[in-house]
Amino acid sequence: MTIDEELNLLDSQLRRLKIEYEIYFNNPTKRPPTDIEWKVLSLLRKFSDGGRLSFSQRFRYNEMAQRYAIYSDLWRKKTRIREEGYRRPQDAILSVQGVRPEQHEIAQHPVYGVSSDGAAAAPAREPFTVHCSDTAAEKDKVQSLFHALVEAKKKNGEALGNNASLDSFSAFVAKKTQQLRKQYGCSSVEYSVEMADGHVKLKAKAKT
Repeated sequence: MTIDEELNLLDSQLRRLKIEYEIYFNNPTKRPPTDIEWKVLSLLRKFSDGGRLSFSQRFRYNEMAQRYAIYSDLWRKKTRIREEGYRRPQDAILSVQGVRPEQHEIAQHPVYGVSSDGAAAAPAREPFTVHCSDTAAEKDKVQSLFHALVEAKKKNGEALGNNASLDSFSAFVAKKTQQLRKQYGCSSVEYSVEMADGHVKLKAKAKT
């Protein structure tokens, strides 16, 4: 099985796990889907170092790992409420409605890992970054940055705006790189795709 096929499997298992947990929380006689969660965790562990992944594969893995971290945090809270009973009015709301992933601040959630109490535990995911100094000779970097930005905005339900095509995006990056190198006298510019205030941002900063 190729890496892309295993990432497809991870995505499929994660979707199934979410459905099974929803069934579990709505049915008092159901057992938690620990077997499916074990499969998800096994795949997350397999690619956690990112060493064998391409830029796009690493970005996709990080998105799924982040999604699992958000879900597992919610499931842990709902499981505690289910076992201990409702203590506050907001606990009842949480148990019935759940919490949409977009209500969480992404930076507050770890990407991957399980501590001794079953909680997710690892550093927050790093943004996708590339360094550019001569964009004409670094078309592969610009293309990878464009695809990472497109995928992130698509997953977050955002429009691409003025840089919807690779050509317009490449022109923007070329102009920005030239501008920052001239302004700061730096050798290269670091571009990053990251989440800020619930929105996908492309950030640029001078690098010596």
